[in-house]
Amino acid sequence: MGVSTSAPDKGIAVVTVDYPPVNALPAQGWYDLAAAVRAAGADPEVRCVVLTAEGRGFNAGVDIKEIQRTTGHDALLGANRGCYEAFAAVYDCAVPVVAAVQGFCLGGGIGLVGNADAIVASEDATFGLPELDRGALGAATHLARLVPQQLMRALYYTSRTVTAEELHRHGSVWRVVPREELLDAALGLAREIAAKDGQLIRLAKAAINGIDPVDVHRSYRFEQGFTFEANLSGVADRVRDTFGKGGTVATDDTDKEQS
Repeated sequence: MGVSTSAPDKGIAVVTVDYPPVNALPAQGWYDLAAAVRAAGADPEVRCVVLTAEGRGFNAGVDIKEIQRTTGHDALLGANRGCYEAFAAVYDCAVPVVAAVQGFCLGGGIGLVGNADAIVASEDATFGLPELDRGALGAATHLARLVPQQLMRALYYTSRTVTAEELHRHGSVWRVVPREELLDAALGLAREIAAKDGQLIRLAKAAINGIDPVDVHRSYRFEQGFTFEANLSGVADRVRDTFGKGGTVATDDTDKEQS
């Protein structure tokens, strides 16, 4: 359990997240993920990073139970800062990051894939931000990188999800494949990228980030301020305490979640 890194091919690092049962990460897990991605990108031999996960879903966001069982705001602040670091690590990684997504990709998962350079998804993958059902706000910054503005808003306000095929039609998912072919498909794209000159691919990543029309660091941090305001006002606890007690849930046994 945790975050691990492997090197299946020359020039490629695979960072794998494994937090059963649903890959809802505690605060430290987000920091560990950030450190692993940064370390992989800093390796001069690496030209592409593949971000993947074990289990039936890619990511279910933050471990809500950790926040609920902790008095004060330390757990919330840890989750907020941890998510910020992990999302930034993917975006700022010195080499391209390919996200390999299976099953559900929710909350903090959207923050990761929204900041990735490319997404390969399995046919059963679904993407969404059920933040308003969990007493949280955030990652609209990253959802807006996957779908058009009005669709992002409708998805955000309703907490609905979209399929990998829908995102493929919008151009934000590179390929949709059967689940058993997911890692091979992600590695195939990574091999194409890793075949480029290592110095040039790093310059290309820096250049593309430099012309990005949205400052993802600032805009996500702005969103997080409203998450904290919701907690201070008490509305976050009121909504969060209904989690798992009726209404829409992302998975049938998820007792954790969200960014």
